[in-house]
Amino acid sequence: MTEKVTEQMRETIESVYRVESGRILATLIRLLGDFDLAEDALHDAFATALERWPTDGVPSNPRAWLISTGRFRAIDAVRRRVRFDASQEIIAEQLYAEATSHAPLEDESVGDDRLRLIFTCCHPSLAPEVRIGLTLREVCGLTTEEIARAFLVTPSTLAQRIVRGKAKIRDARIPYQVPEPAELSERLDTVLQVIYLVFNEGYSASSGSSLTRADLSGEAIRLGRLLLQLLPEPEVVGLLSLMLLHESLRIARTLPTGELVLLDKQDRSLWNREQIAEGLTLVDRAMSSGRFGSYTLQAAIAAVHARAANGDATDWTRIAGFYDILARLEPSPVVELNRAVAVAMRDGPDAGLDLIDAIFARSELDNYHLAHSARADLCRRLGRLDEARISYERALALTQQQPEQNFLRGRLEELQKSVKTRESPGV
Repeated sequence: MTEKVTEQMRETIESVYRVESGRILATLIRLLGDFDLAEDALHDAFATALERWPTDGVPSNPRAWLISTGRFRAIDAVRRRVRFDASQEIIAEQLYAEATSHAPLEDESVGDDRLRLIFTCCHPSLAPEVRIGLTLREVCGLTTEEIARAFLVTPSTLAQRIVRGKAKIRDARIPYQVPEPAELSERLDTVLQVIYLVFNEGYSASSGSSLTRADLSGEAIRLGRLLLQLLPEPEVVGLLSLMLLHESLRIARTLPTGELVLLDKQDRSLWNREQIAEGLTLVDRAMSSGRFGSYTLQAAIAAVHARAANGDATDWTRIAGFYDILARLEPSPVVELNRAVAVAMRDGPDAGLDLIDAIFARSELDNYHLAHSARADLCRRLGRLDEARISYERALALTQQQPEQNFLRGRLEELQKSVKTRESPGV
């Protein structure tokens, strides 16, 4: 086989891994009943594919082939352990019996394996911080470092939480299944939070050279649709609406060169009108129920932007009003920050800056780059250029995303030019 063909096959397998590994892992966890065993099985399956597919060709159903291969590799691994630990024999025989039955490997109904796994990871017997960290790591494939950054903890602390969560699921024999309707509500809030966190990482990646990760936001929307089929509650409707309305902006958020484009400068002809139409229909449905929460309110804010013909036509009074309600319903420094930006757009930069400074006075959001960036922008608009420079530099030091870093450097260069112009004789 030529080197070119081998490289093409490797690229094919890497593509399958990117697209399918999450779903394959979720199915293997259900079939094997053990996170670590399933992870080893996943890697063994792809290693086998690298050995055999160049000769045998790509199977007609790659995912099913990988699941089956990983499953039997796991059984072989457990059987090898029997030589050293007799207690593993029962497990090995049970796995073998299930593997040789004629039961289908996958259930493509609403009981999607990844949705099953999310509900397992969000079991009420697990601590809240363990539920979210475990789900983001095992279901969505985020790295320990990415999750740790999102929750402002060290990677070692996050890793310990994940290990504890796996052990609890194994020792308590928590089942890999979507709970009965009577049990759904107690886990729904965490599940919604997890899906939204996955979407956020896809919509605005925490680090790297790309602003977005389409694989994560697309997966979050897919899971949102599955959850809506399972439980058509207003907040599920609201979350799906929110994700669709944000996702509709993806292409317009960066230039072909990768540069960041702020909302008011975006080419709105690039917005995905199909996603906007669906999102608007869903948010109207959720709002009309009268039983909505924070996700629906955020979707309502996104809907105001989506309905505006251009940035100048945006109804900031309505947006600020929605943030007033959201701040009462779910108070947080980030909600306060977003409300401050809306107030600045409605009442002027002085009013917004007072609100942001009040947040910083409580030592909140000190390590949140968007807070410093927002403060810098308001100072710039007010002509307080030295303060703007300090805040932009702080934001730049905190962000790990290349497009945002480039944007902030550009702002700093503009400020420097403005300072030089101001200091020039005769100006």
